[in-house]
Amino acid sequence: QETQQIPTEEVVLEVLLSNGQKVKVTILTSDQTEDVLEAVASKLDLPDDLVGYFSLFLVRETKDGAFSFVRKLQEFELPYVSVTSLHNPEFRIILRKSYWDSSYDDDVMEHRVGLNLLYAQTVSDIEHGWILVNKEQHRQLKSLQEKVSKKEFIRLAQTLKYYGYLKFDPCITDFPEKGCHVIVSAGNNELNFQVRLPSEQIKEGSFKVTRMRCWRVTSSVPMSNGPSGSSPGKSEVKLELAFEYLMSKDRLQWVTITSPQAIMLSICLQSMVDELMVKKSGGSIRKMFRRRANGALRRSDSQQAVKSPPLLDSPDASREPMAKLSSKLTSVSLRGISHSSSANDVGANDFHGNYAFEGIGDEDL
Repeated sequence: QETQQIPTEEVVLEVLLSNGQKVKVTILTSDQTEDVLEAVASKLDLPDDLVGYFSLFLVRETKDGAFSFVRKLQEFELPYVSVTSLHNPEFRIILRKSYWDSSYDDDVMEHRVGLNLLYAQTVSDIEHGWILVNKEQHRQLKSLQEKVSKKEFIRLAQTLKYYGYLKFDPCITDFPEKGCHVIVSAGNNELNFQVRLPSEQIKEGSFKVTRMRCWRVTSSVPMSNGPSGSSPGKSEVKLELAFEYLMSKDRLQWVTITSPQAIMLSICLQSMVDELMVKKSGGSIRKMFRRRANGALRRSDSQQAVKSPPLLDSPDASREPMAKLSSKLTSVSLRGISHSSSANDVGANDFHGNYAFEGIGDEDL
């Protein structure tokens, strides 16, 4: 707020819902994320005990009307400052559910407003192709939509491929080999890869968050070597998310994703870990946030007891710099899950439920 020289004053902030509807809330420029979320919830008549199931996300609107996720707005942020300081009307704030386990849908669907928000998000995700639907499923969904059977619509959607996943823009990965184009989706406690190999073959596999030892986000500015014609000032900052993965019982390997959305990917991994830990300690999302009478936020005891593992620890202090890491990785081939003859995107029926990496159970970790 100081840097942007924005005075503390009342303003109207526009927050989008998944169906494109706009909610206008009157807030202070100095209001933090939780204050704005509560203002939106009260405008929508969403009950207090369901507020913790939703979050505000900073998104960038793409030309086709879809959204590319920049990041989940963090507790310490001032949403008004975050969005206006970008000076670009493409950046918007959107309200979405913020949990991964679809069993929590039941809590949200108990209330009319929660049900409507969840329904709007599910319809939007299907329309944007985030959730895969075949012709028969599409027909069933359409008929439920016509009957306005929102709960049944969501129940059917829960059985579909990629329900509850967040889909990222196409990017580059070094797995199974360097320079592969990949579409990453986060959900179901995993990062799902749809990789286009240099041979134009598409393979799909998943990395379980429980087998990630640690991860890190790095940013780098490419060095201009000699008279390449491009001045260093024009260089794009490159963001990478790298995670160390237990490929087999005794073999860890780093996998790198180069994407402008690396921060959002990292936030997804962190929130998956947090949710697993909260469930393990018997806590609930409903109790994740409680507002004190004096307006200060307090995490509930179940949440305070949860400490996420340190993510930046590296097993080897003498590890070589990040740039050399990718060149040292041995390539592992993803087992082909889809046997689709077309080189185009894989259809909903070409997927099977097995994972790319098998042979070790959680008891081995």
